[in-house]
Amino acid sequence: MKSIISDLHLKFAEKTWNETFQLVRRCMDKSRDKSKPCEPLVRSLERLQEVFNVSSMNTMKSRLEMIAKQQGMGFHITEATCYLTADLFYLEVVLLPCGGVEDVKVAPHGGSPVPSESLLQLLRSKDFAEFSMKLAGVFTQYNIPGDNEIQLKLFASLQCLGNDLQQMSRLPNVPKESDPQVDMINNGRIGYLKAGKEDLTDTAVQAAQVTVGASDVAHKLQMASAISQPPQLDPQGYPVFLPLIEAQYEMLPACFLLKLQPGIPMMPSFVNKLSQITDVTIPDVDLQWAPLPKLLIRHSPSTNSLKEKLDEQDPIFTVPLPGGVMHSYVLPGAAWEVPAQRGAVVDSIPFTHPAHVPALLELLRHQCAINTLLRSCITSQRARTGSVRDLHFEVLPESETSFSVTFHRPDTDSLAVLLVNVSDSHQISCTLFGAGIGDPSLDEYLSTVMKRCMSLPVTLRTLHSKLEEITSAPLSPRHPATTEAENDHSAASSTAATDPNSALTAISESASVPEDGLSVSGSACYAMSVAKSELLPEINISPAVNPYPFTPVGVFSHWMTKNSQLSELI
Repeated sequence: MKSIISDLHLKFAEKTWNETFQLVRRCMDKSRDKSKPCEPLVRSLERLQEVFNVSSMNTMKSRLEMIAKQQGMGFHITEATCYLTADLFYLEVVLLPCGGVEDVKVAPHGGSPVPSESLLQLLRSKDFAEFSMKLAGVFTQYNIPGDNEIQLKLFASLQCLGNDLQQMSRLPNVPKESDPQVDMINNGRIGYLKAGKEDLTDTAVQAAQVTVGASDVAHKLQMASAISQPPQLDPQGYPVFLPLIEAQYEMLPACFLLKLQPGIPMMPSFVNKLSQITDVTIPDVDLQWAPLPKLLIRHSPSTNSLKEKLDEQDPIFTVPLPGGVMHSYVLPGAAWEVPAQRGAVVDSIPFTHPAHVPALLELLRHQCAINTLLRSCITSQRARTGSVRDLHFEVLPESETSFSVTFHRPDTDSLAVLLVNVSDSHQISCTLFGAGIGDPSLDEYLSTVMKRCMSLPVTLRTLHSKLEEITSAPLSPRHPATTEAENDHSAASSTAATDPNSALTAISESASVPEDGLSVSGSACYAMSVAKSELLPEINISPAVNPYPFTPVGVFSHWMTKNSQLSELI
């Protein structure tokens, strides 16, 4: 055996990679069972692909064919064009003689091909690993359950939903923010809908994608638009939908899914409200319950550096602030262990009608607002040496939508309590309790600061300064709190620039708006989010200005796009 191996080494030592590559391909073509190619040969070919330089049209075709087979897709060639095909979509890649890529298009079933800039750039940069991952995401989005007839019906229903979401996003709305895009993300009835994206990633921290999932129970799903024509708004500002007897529906063994990427830690009362909105139960078997702070730690962007905190009963978090000030926060484990404060990470929400989406997003925004405030004091930072002073705070739950912060007052030898009530994502109020404290303008002032920065450390630093001022110069009740809050917000902004843990810049639920976007004509899912994507209609959550806004996406594209059309839906 050793002699044979040695002879083989000598035989192929001087052969080029191209000759070796072609030999492996010929061996694969002679495989006895074409449905199950020889695994060692497949692995050999994949390893060769990784080191082989793509410098011709033939080598690029070979690489695309390998990727298609890895994804379980078909592969066809017509002159200089390669087609990677699946049941409900196909990818069209136009090649240049040198092996370069001229264009990449994605076409949903029955729809026209739509250019995909992100896939094109990945192939041009020869980042085949990332291209394969993106393609796998597209393939998953089109992975609709059922036989061919059911798949086509669900695909058509999903497209109808995507069209309705687009109509809803275009209906007039009273602006609340100066920036139209920020206003749509934070306050829009379905956030910022982005159509025509095949990926949800990169810039998004929170995204939601609309697709279809199998169900043990048949549901009525739309087969045409569910919005009355011409579109009208009800007194609450929501679109008027057709009565069930007038709309076109069909009973199908599936339901729409709002897939959250990443999942959102939610308290049981909020999970129950999700089911009340949709009348579809979220399977409890899929939920792993734990105290809300532990879930926020576990799903924090800096999870690795916070791992040691997970095993502590009463972990202490330090937040260094400018001016040599150090905040310490403790969230007592026993208080957050009560059933009402235990949460679960929800990553998929079933629903059956476009009317459910605005209410679902408002509820998600509400939970994200609570999570953002709590996350602002859950950090992985270490205490700095030489602190001018240390301030200690205890955060306790008071109800499903409120919590208190207890601390030692700087002006007297007594304690004070700040009650934070998050009525919804747009209404956050602060009430200060303590001996000799009873100025409504101070509460209004703190509420304004909190809503602007969405940060406990920044708000409490401001409060501490105000209480020190009260000792020598009590706050005048006629002094405009809002103006002071705006001034403090400006100062807080500069603070955030040096301290990434202040919620002014490091907001866990925030997201940035992608610059590119494709439209969708038909695809298997829509995406709503704050991410770049090219095949799903998306809705974004919030830019750094506001951490809690949420946006849904359509089944075949992404939410955040300046071209909100449904052309590149997956």
